[in-house]
Amino acid sequence: MKKLFDFSHFRGDLFGGITAGVVALPLALAFGVSSGLGPSAGLYGAIFVSFFAALFGGTNTQISGPTAPMTAVSMVIIAGIIAVNDGDVNKALPAILTVFLLAGLMQIGLGLVGLGKYIKYIPYPVVSGFMTAIGVIILVTQILPAVGYYPKEDMEYVNRFKPMAEEIILDNILKEEAGEGILVLEDFKETIRRADMITQDDILKESQTLAASEASGVIGAIKMFPKALNNINWLELLLALGTIFIIYGFKRITTVVPSTLVALLVMSGIAYGFNLDYRPIEEIPSGLPIPNLEIITGFSLASITPYIFTALTLALLGAIDSLLTSVVADNMTKTKHKPNKELVGQGIGNSIGALFGGIPGAGATIRTVVNIKSGGKTRLSGMIAGVLLFIILLSLGPVASQIPAAVLAGILITVGIGVMDYKGLKAIPNMPRTEVAIMLIVLVLSSVWNLVYAVGIGLVIASLMFMKKMGDLTFERSDVKPLLKEQKWDDEHKFPEALKEEVFIKHIKGPLFFGSTSDFQQLASQIPFTASAVIIRMGRMQYIDQSGLYALEDVLVDLSQRGIKVLFVDVLAQPRYMMERIDIIPDLVPEEQIFPTFKECLKWINANVKDKY
Repeated sequence: MKKLFDFSHFRGDLFGGITAGVVALPLALAFGVSSGLGPSAGLYGAIFVSFFAALFGGTNTQISGPTAPMTAVSMVIIAGIIAVNDGDVNKALPAILTVFLLAGLMQIGLGLVGLGKYIKYIPYPVVSGFMTAIGVIILVTQILPAVGYYPKEDMEYVNRFKPMAEEIILDNILKEEAGEGILVLEDFKETIRRADMITQDDILKESQTLAASEASGVIGAIKMFPKALNNINWLELLLALGTIFIIYGFKRITTVVPSTLVALLVMSGIAYGFNLDYRPIEEIPSGLPIPNLEIITGFSLASITPYIFTALTLALLGAIDSLLTSVVADNMTKTKHKPNKELVGQGIGNSIGALFGGIPGAGATIRTVVNIKSGGKTRLSGMIAGVLLFIILLSLGPVASQIPAAVLAGILITVGIGVMDYKGLKAIPNMPRTEVAIMLIVLVLSSVWNLVYAVGIGLVIASLMFMKKMGDLTFERSDVKPLLKEQKWDDEHKFPEALKEEVFIKHIKGPLFFGSTSDFQQLASQIPFTASAVIIRMGRMQYIDQSGLYALEDVLVDLSQRGIKVLFVDVLAQPRYMMERIDIIPDLVPEEQIFPTFKECLKWINANVKDKY
């Protein structure tokens, strides 16, 4: 029986796990802040996803946790759910975590039904456009916190939204009354009473929610750039620039120590040690993480129904992200991962992480590479990385709460720059135009509109382009072409010259499917009035799909109505089965008109077709 754990490489796993955990710490905090749920959500996600994905996954050296793509999609989900919950994070949290839990369960399902091996068929232009868009989103949205500008705290900007905020609050009161059945035209006393209870703080809070929503995303951030430039907090900007400088500069000195961690420690040490007036991150709760049971007790299908497709996209993205990292790990370790088991492990990690309030994650390439280079060999390394982060949470939570927000913004800016697919961008001049179009469509739509829909649109366009290309290639190779262009096969040279006006031969070479039916559908119109019979040779038609089947049926019906007999020669198993299923055989082509060889068909022609022209 195979051992569950292999301790023969414990020393390497220990060093690999510790190093990977150290690298993961600043990124986990940064991704948590970027997501909108705070640094603790990023840390919880890193702890639980790392530990359980390693324990149950199918890639021995994989280190999992929050990643840039997963965080970017999570950010969209979080912002959307918070917006419909009056800007109240605590009120929106159960629905947010339920969506994350659903995504984790979907990943488990993907693994159990064996879809892991199909993830590799996602077209590269879609992945390239998406990854570059992730970089653009992170880079652009982190410029505001890097210069110390927060739109919801700019009262001049927030005050613009007060009339709209009052309108929304009043609208909510009317909706409540309508739901309670007390809204009547004759008496607005209750409406007036409830309106009198609205405070300036309520209006301010709603105004801040609207201001934050308007300034969110790439377009919102770009709109805010002029105001941000007029309200630069120079200390915050210097902290962010110092962080970026150390991250890129320290790599030139050594890569043994993660430059991200060095930047975090040095810049936080300077800010805290010199008692600078900086903005710290949100407080990280001390003590053990507590599961959010309201996910279960307050579950409402209506609240998550609009996000089911989003959860599926998150699950698929996590699967792609993880399995791509698994391939990198395979190449480095000369091993072979188990894709379906890996998806189950990632799903379990994300499901448990959601229960404890963590943001979802996936296999992280940089952390996995660091783990392998530091000696990690087995799943213990990923579990050790999770345990290390858990220890840091328990012992250093209050200390980590003093990290400057601008430092994490600086870290995220470098992440945004690094995650872009420069290889794909450089290849644009040499790529086919259709692939460039797909990549740019996904890039633009993801950046300025909606990540989820952009990927869906990209996949649909890529699939249609692929199907058209395959149809064209099949058409070229299969000779599904006009009757006049048919060339005689070797056994057709002895065909009676006297019957060339009465009998026409059609060859089908290759599959008859939706991509190659257009020319075949013209067959009936190509047959002249002199015809008495048409021979369709099917010995090289290995496959017919539903589109091809109905195209064939239409042609046969047209020929039958004109009194032209159709003869099949050498019908293979799959096409025959399909034609029998919808009664093409025997209703349109009876058994006596189906021949195993052309020689036997020719005997029938000589016996039944007369020379008329």
